[in-house]
Amino acid sequence: MSQFKLLIVISLIFMVLGCGPKSPPQTNALLYQEAKIVKPFVLQDQNGQQVTNQNLKGNWTLLFLGYTSCPDICPMTLAKLTQITKELSPNFAINVWFVSVDPKRDNAEKRKLYIDYFNPDFTAVSAEHKYLFPFVRNLGLVYAIHDDGESENYTVDHSASVTLVDPNGAVRAIFKPEFAKGKVPLINQSEMTQDLTSIIDYYSN
Repeated sequence: MSQFKLLIVISLIFMVLGCGPKSPPQTNALLYQEAKIVKPFVLQDQNGQQVTNQNLKGNWTLLFLGYTSCPDICPMTLAKLTQITKELSPNFAINVWFVSVDPKRDNAEKRKLYIDYFNPDFTAVSAEHKYLFPFVRNLGLVYAIHDDGESENYTVDHSASVTLVDPNGAVRAIFKPEFAKGKVPLINQSEMTQDLTSIIDYYSN
């Protein structure tokens, strides 16, 4: 085989390999190769309107657990999500849902005042625990209420991770917080921005 023909064969091989399926993006997020469908749910937003699975469809959505009395993780994470969505807004439309896991204290009016401080376009949902807990667990997140029924000053534990739901209404990834001794567990803003871009680019093409 002449050198010229050999070069043609090698070029064709590289072309064929280049046309193969793309590899999933390399990210620091927990990425689901097969997205996990979110089971049917009914919650209430900050305007007193009912929200269901249909509200998750058509856009990428980031969901984060919290409660309006949260002293650190919640406001700090929402501030980061505000910056992330702002930075990516020229290229991607990304919704953010703040899921209050403290429905006893966080009524619709309180959730609205809270979320409007960060971004009035964000959605702040909640529901009775019997509806809320299965929804949260389906997102791959958890929470626990330490309420003895005798005081309004009870504590709430919840995941500091952020779940990404794709336009089909299915869980596509979970962004984990960074843990360091003596520090509040928080997502890495720059890292998440890069990972989110890679994931949306990959699954949108």
